[in-house]
Amino acid sequence: MTTKSWIIFSVLCIAILGGLIWVSRGDRIDVTDIDPTVVQIASNKNGQIADHTYGNMNSKVVLIEYGDYQCPGCGSAAPVIKKVVDKYKDKIGFVFRNFPLYEKHPNAFAASATAEAAGLQGKYWEMHEKLYANQDAWSQLSGVDRTNYFASLADQIGLKGSDLTSRLDDASIKKKIDFDTALGKKAGITGTPSFYLNGKEVGNQDVKDGKLIPSDNDTTTPPVWSDETAFETLVLNPVLQQNGVSLP
Repeated sequence: MTTKSWIIFSVLCIAILGGLIWVSRGDRIDVTDIDPTVVQIASNKNGQIADHTYGNMNSKVVLIEYGDYQCPGCGSAAPVIKKVVDKYKDKIGFVFRNFPLYEKHPNAFAASATAEAAGLQGKYWEMHEKLYANQDAWSQLSGVDRTNYFASLADQIGLKGSDLTSRLDDASIKKKIDFDTALGKKAGITGTPSFYLNGKEVGNQDVKDGKLIPSDNDTTTPPVWSDETAFETLVLNPVLQQNGVSLP
């Protein structure tokens, strides 16, 4: 192959790889006809993987989270949101969607794929909790070490690690993650965690003197999702009451 041919070949490879990265971020998933505030059923666009739901999905109140498994803020929010959702599971529906921030968190996509692979075997929420609970242990891993660690988490929740890792490259999983990401972008999300309650963004607020204030990255005012009581009394309860749903 001539030098010129090698240059052309290299440019093509870079273009293809760049295209793959772009596609993997949900930029080319067409969701113009899809309402991100609506719970999504399985379809060709999401790889036949419906929204992951928890609680009472017949409720008039639905909380949707867009999260990144490697995001420290999401990791901090996870146990708080779990407690809240467990307490309110008969009163609200809860949906988690993938929104991996590739530029900041190189392991985020792999973690999302791991959760989705577990979901294909009926253990989505179990893996969801394991990934967040052990975030510090796997965030800095890569390659085989990362894969082996995720396989060990699968073993801990009653799955066979090798079966889970064999599913990580499934086209359906990539489609699902891309679809979630595209919905998040349509909703205007730029960071995680992001929460929408009945279609209204509620997570980008802090708590000060028992009241919600716009978030300004002031470390002295905690985000509302970091405080179980504040999330319940200031975010959930008013919307439940507005929709005629009794409090737990």
